Amino acid sequence: MPDDLDRASILEQEQRQRALQAQRQRSNFEQPSLTQCEDCDGDIPKERQAFGGVTRCVECQTEFEKWGR
Repeated sequence: MPDDLDRASILEQEQRQRALQAQRQRSNFEQPSLTQCEDCDGDIPKERQAFGGVTRCVECQTEFEKWGR
């Protein structure tokens, strides 16, 4: 019979899998990146654009992720 730690571990695993799947669905790395940030209009460095599907500069993306979208 599973104890509380086993159930917590299973729940954590399920939540992680759902989060990863949701991120994969949101990200479209096959699309071209923007050259200007969609939030602040600042330049997106070519190195960052190379990933594909980038729409924000690092600073704006960090804030976007920090505040839960």
